[in-house]
Amino acid sequence: MTKNVLITGGTRGIGLGIAKALAKAGCNLAVNGRRSAELVEHTIGELAQLGSKVVYCQGDISSPKDRDTIIRTALATFGQIHVLVNNAGVAPLQRNDLLQCSEESYERVMNINLQGPFFLTQKIALHMIENNLNSDGCIVNISSISATMASLNRAEYCLSKAGMTMMTRLFATRLGAHNIPVYEIRPGIIETDMTAKNLKKYQKLIQNGLNIQSRLGQPEDVGKVVATLVGGHLPYSTGQVIMVDGGLTVPRI
Repeated sequence: MTKNVLITGGTRGIGLGIAKALAKAGCNLAVNGRRSAELVEHTIGELAQLGSKVVYCQGDISSPKDRDTIIRTALATFGQIHVLVNNAGVAPLQRNDLLQCSEESYERVMNINLQGPFFLTQKIALHMIENNLNSDGCIVNISSISATMASLNRAEYCLSKAGMTMMTRLFATRLGAHNIPVYEIRPGIIETDMTAKNLKKYQKLIQNGLNIQSRLGQPEDVGKVVATLVGGHLPYSTGQVIMVDGGLTVPRI
């Protein structure tokens, strides 16, 4: 069957890599982003050219009102949502030392990266249960190696991703009786607009052996893994973490 997938933050970076992989796999896409429809028209058109039916669901996932709008738009187009990919996330506007992290920055990052995905997942999970999508549905959370690796100048980001790890476990446990698997993917250093400001630093670190695989990750590396999960190829692995980090987190001596 053709699956209908809601992807948050799906118009750029990792989210766009995921959207392209799922479009190629034949999924219908409800692509969320905060920018106006006019600014993403070309991107949405490119996805549609890959053979999928695509609808743009504008909205900020940190807003309860926008979350409802995003879901309504997707359901108005497709009728059902089989898969949710929680990808949308932000880095701190400024990288400050842990001891200078502001409440404003903390709240912004946590609201977008954790609170928004939590309550969006809650609503989508209820939809999946009510529509008996247990044989077709799944939820995929895009976390980060920062869920376990400490970055003292991105404390709020690390905390938000660590929270997503527990969120994955909680929803996997709750939805197990409904046979709806929940997965977490932890990308490493992926070449996107989020990492662009520190790209030269990361390239040098990788050249000096930071990763086992001596290259930056690409959005399509994450997209291929998501397509595998959405395709139902890991049905007995709910609650598990899949690393997409080029071996960065493998302990070595």
